[in-house]
Amino acid sequence: MDTKITNIILLAIIVLAFGAGIFVYPMLPDQIASHWGPSGQVNGYMPKLWGIFLFPLILIGMFVFYIAIPMVDPLKKNIESFRKDYNKFWIFMFVFFSYVFSLTLAWNFGCRFNMTFAIIPAIAMLYYVMAAIIEKSKRNWFFGIRTPWTLSSDRVWDKMHKLGGKLYRVAAFLSLAGLLFTEEIAIFFIVGPVMIASIYVLVYSYFVYKKNN
Repeated sequence: MDTKITNIILLAIIVLAFGAGIFVYPMLPDQIASHWGPSGQVNGYMPKLWGIFLFPLILIGMFVFYIAIPMVDPLKKNIESFRKDYNKFWIFMFVFFSYVFSLTLAWNFGCRFNMTFAIIPAIAMLYYVMAAIIEKSKRNWFFGIRTPWTLSSDRVWDKMHKLGGKLYRVAAFLSLAGLLFTEEIAIFFIVGPVMIASIYVLVYSYFVYKKNN
């Protein structure tokens, strides 16, 4: 994805988020649902102002990081080598958070659904997109599987990110299996596989580094 087009898309999403917030603000109660527990039911509320506009403000912060990382990373040339995929990652992150924001607004407008089950497919897609992109990433300080050993060697980085891509794809499909169980069990399918994959890559990267040195 071209960087200029990516900038336009991300800024457009921010503007739309603020526009949606301004539009729905008068229609919502003073306190709105903002947090859901493992059962998929509301267990937290926020004042309407923060409940609506915190999300667009988070998007602004994310946009700052998106712009800054390729500028401040000591290995910025490596980021430029996979810049199109880096851009795709941020577009998907913005879309993912926009989906969550849409679910929040829908709930507060009276639509009733299980939040856990509604968000599982989006999380699975997030894992899958991350897997596809990290496989193409090159060594840098901000994006990817950053351990002392992957950051110390291009060879270790490349090997671990190919492995990590495969493991996170598996985690993506396993997270979808949570739809077949109760909400409490579904949480383990969402969190468990990706945690196991991350710990495995973290530990294994050390042994690969030692072997190569």
